[in-house]
Amino acid sequence: MKLSLVTATIALLALGLTGTREGWAQGTPILTLTGVVTDAETGEPLPGANVFIAGSLRGTSTSRDGSYRLEGVPVGAMRLFASMIGYEPQARDMLLRTETARTIDFVLTPSVYELEGIAVEGKADRRWTRQFEQFRDLFIGKTPNASETEITNLYVLDFDGSGGELVASAQKPLEIENRALGYRIQYFLEDFSATRHRTKYDGEPLYEELEPSSEEEAKRWDRNRRKAFIGSFRHFLLALIAGRTEEQGFKTYARMEFGDPTAAQIGGPAAGTRFPIDPSTMFRPGSSPNDYVLEFDGFVEIAFTGELEDTSYFEWSKQPRRKPRYQTSWIRLERGPTTFDWKGDVLDPYGVTYYGYLAFERVADEVPREYRPS
Repeated sequence: MKLSLVTATIALLALGLTGTREGWAQGTPILTLTGVVTDAETGEPLPGANVFIAGSLRGTSTSRDGSYRLEGVPVGAMRLFASMIGYEPQARDMLLRTETARTIDFVLTPSVYELEGIAVEGKADRRWTRQFEQFRDLFIGKTPNASETEITNLYVLDFDGSGGELVASAQKPLEIENRALGYRIQYFLEDFSATRHRTKYDGEPLYEELEPSSEEEAKRWDRNRRKAFIGSFRHFLLALIAGRTEEQGFKTYARMEFGDPTAAQIGGPAAGTRFPIDPSTMFRPGSSPNDYVLEFDGFVEIAFTGELEDTSYFEWSKQPRRKPRYQTSWIRLERGPTTFDWKGDVLDPYGVTYYGYLAFERVADEVPREYRPS
């Protein structure tokens, strides 16, 4: 069944997935989070510490007594993150199942950073520049949105690794400006490593909406955000929960054998026979009405018929130029069954491994958790 991008968006509205850019849709089950952030050595409160929900627009700073309050927090899977300059950041992965208010305190440990080599002149060598360019392509991406996305404080990055592996760390949050989608992002990078066939990263992004310079730019951002969401893995999971994957433009197939699975991350399956599967067999209810468990063997192929491949995908996947096809991806569960919630958020950041088109889209193509097409 062919499904245009416009049709896919209309179908989304029928699912009740709409909302505002600033918050969640009306009727969303929400709660309030409160707590105190203190110094691990002195026990003193830490005013001015940042506390936010990773991957969202929702964050705050602690008051003079170290306390914080986050209202309107949706139930479900989330990572609550606390940070302050001069302290080791701390994260809490949670699956909040009820609308009961929660108190979550943080105790931050002072940290000492080595300042050697942080100076700009120490970073601007050919090796570091080459490593940064590789990191940028793997982290920000190589999509059209990536071409309008910039890390504005790049010299906080350090690189390591050997034998073809690239390992990155950041002494401060990365400051990212995405002029394609209209977001400023503070990205607290926790983990990044990449080999020739696999990229693995984890971190806590906090989004802030940029102010458009004109009505035309606001409309362009709205179009680009919608396009980034449509066909994403979150879109797929929401359609899966609603039992409307086909109406949303998704087709699913099983692949028990895949040849060399790493080849799929840069160009598609190397081998193996596929056969259609009922998407309802891919997941089961979780321990509460608000969460679910992805559970399947081998690989699942997801073809999104609502949008064609971007031509930049050919260069990234090292494929020869051809007529664009439907966006096709493959997923597998290397750690076994993994939990996701009613918002389409996966609890374990490494719970699902992506190949194909879903692996092609990186940080430059991500929208905040609150976003739903309007």
